[in-house]
Amino acid sequence: MTGVMIVTGASRGIGAAVAELAARQGYAVCMTATSSISEAEAGAEAIRQNNGRAIAVRADVGKEADIMSMFETVERELGPVTVLVNNAGITGRGCRVEDIDLDTLSSSFGINVLGSYLCAREAVRRMSTAKGGQGGAIVNVSSRLSELGGSGEYVHYAACKGAINSFTVGLAREVATEGIRVNAVSPGVIDTSIHVPGRLDRLTPMIPVQRPGTAMEVAETVMWLASDAASYITGAVVPVSGGR
Repeated sequence: MTGVMIVTGASRGIGAAVAELAARQGYAVCMTATSSISEAEAGAEAIRQNNGRAIAVRADVGKEADIMSMFETVERELGPVTVLVNNAGITGRGCRVEDIDLDTLSSSFGINVLGSYLCAREAVRRMSTAKGGQGGAIVNVSSRLSELGGSGEYVHYAACKGAINSFTVGLAREVATEGIRVNAVSPGVIDTSIHVPGRLDRLTPMIPVQRPGTAMEVAETVMWLASDAASYITGAVVPVSGGR
């Protein structure tokens, strides 16, 4: 299945890799970002230079109005959405639970959970065959911390991703008869700029394959879940973690 794909948080890392691979596979791609919109614009321009179709849209997924505007822009400029990749997310500051503040909790859950939920809501409204749509796929980006817990630094982030796992299963069952598949990838330690200095070196010995993964390795799994090759898979949370 190809068509029009929205990748949230696509300026760098996993999101940028998904957008690049999707364009190579023939999708028209919308790359969203907020403060790093210039990087998303550069990524979209690189796709266009290679004869692909791509746009960059400034959208804060923590704001409902931005999400609504983004979907309207995509439909106007690229066409009906067939795949949504809910990748936008933040870790928030690393700290123990006893030291967390409300602002960190609010921003973490607002972007990681509510943003994904609202983007999926808009995608379902457009894709559902029960509402006149042509079906489609939603791929959420979770994290292995959803099961490992993130103790000592990212319990709040792990809790957000635990919510994403539950949301993935619940939504998948809810729209299974409406032509929409919903799955998630659960990356482990991936070599991207999301990590604070030294964190990759500290975590690498805990990974059975003894190396971090790459953003493109996650992107390959995202694209498989979005494709017809995964036509009988919905409600799955697929680890991409080198065995961790």
